[in-house]
Amino acid sequence: MRLSRRAAGAAILSFVAARGAGAQAYPSKPIRLVVPFAPGGNADLTGRLFGEALVKRLGQQIVIENRGGAGGAIGGEVVSKAAPDGYTLVLGSTNTFTVAPRMTGGTPPYTLASFAPVALLSTSSMVIVVNATSALRGWPDMLSYLKASPGKLSIGHSGNGSTNHLAVLRLQQAAAVRFNIIPYKSMGPALNDLLAGQIDAGIDQIPSSIGHIRAGRLRAIAVTSLGRAIELPDTPSLHESGVKDFDAVTPLLLMAPAGTPSGIVTALNIAVNDALGDPAVASRLAELGATTKAVTPDALAKFLAEEDRAIEDLAKSGLLKTE
Repeated sequence: MRLSRRAAGAAILSFVAARGAGAQAYPSKPIRLVVPFAPGGNADLTGRLFGEALVKRLGQQIVIENRGGAGGAIGGEVVSKAAPDGYTLVLGSTNTFTVAPRMTGGTPPYTLASFAPVALLSTSSMVIVVNATSALRGWPDMLSYLKASPGKLSIGHSGNGSTNHLAVLRLQQAAAVRFNIIPYKSMGPALNDLLAGQIDAGIDQIPSSIGHIRAGRLRAIAVTSLGRAIELPDTPSLHESGVKDFDAVTPLLLMAPAGTPSGIVTALNIAVNDALGDPAVASRLAELGATTKAVTPDALAKFLAEEDRAIEDLAKSGLLKTE
C-alpha cells in the first residue's frame, strides 16, 4: 500500500534506530550508495535519479560511489562486508546478487544471503544496438552474418555475470550462433567503443542507449523483452523475429548488508516507494525506457530466492561461462 507523500515522510523521519542507551534518528549522516558499474550505464543513471529522490525524502546526502568490475561483483562484495547500519547500500541487477559471485572463480565473494532486500527500483528491457553506419539493418541481417562467420561479430556488454552478459549467452544457445563477446566494466565504455566503431554491436538496457538511438547515432536491431518496448515501438522483439519465447529484462534493486535492522529497511522501502509515486521520477523513468512498481522487502526477497534457484540450475547446466 502506497502512503501519501506527507505520511511517508512522517513514517521515515519518525523511525528511530535503537543504539544502546542513546537512540538516534535514522538517517543522521550521509548514505553511501554503491553502484557496481562504471558511470554512464543504466544502473548509474538510475542510481543518480533515485539518489536525488531519496535526498528529498531522507533529508541526508546520498553519495554515489561507482565500483565497477566483474559484472557487479566488486561493488557487491564491498557492500556485503559493510556495517549493517543503513549507511552503505548497493544498487544492482538481479545478476549482481545471483550470477556475478558465481563467475568470479574459486569461492564466491558473497551470496544472496549476504544482503537484505530493500526495494525494486525499475525494470528495463535490453536492446541490441549497432552503429548507425553498420550494414546490419535488423536481426535477420545479424543472424545471417553470425551463421556465415561464427565468432566474428563482436558484441559488448556490461561485465561478466551481468544481465546483459547472461542475455547474450542465452541468445547464443537459443539461436545456435556464436558472438565474439567482449566484457566491459559498464555499458558506458562499451557504448563509447561502439560509437567509435571499435566493436560491432552492444547489448544494453534501453535507458542508457535510447538517447543515442533517438539521435540517430545507434540503430536498434531488436529488443530482448517478449514484446516490443513502448519506448521503441518500431523495433521488433527477438521473439517476434524468430527466437521463440526469448525474454530477458533487467530489474534494478536496492539492497543493504545482511543484518540491517528491519526498521531501517522499512524506512528505506517507504522512501523508495514514495519516490516511485512522484510524477517527476515516474516521467524520467519512462523517458529512460524503464517501468517500475512498488514492492515490499518480503516480496522482493521471495522473488530473489526464486531467481537464485534458477541461476543455480543454469550453473549446474554449464551455461554460466565467461565466453
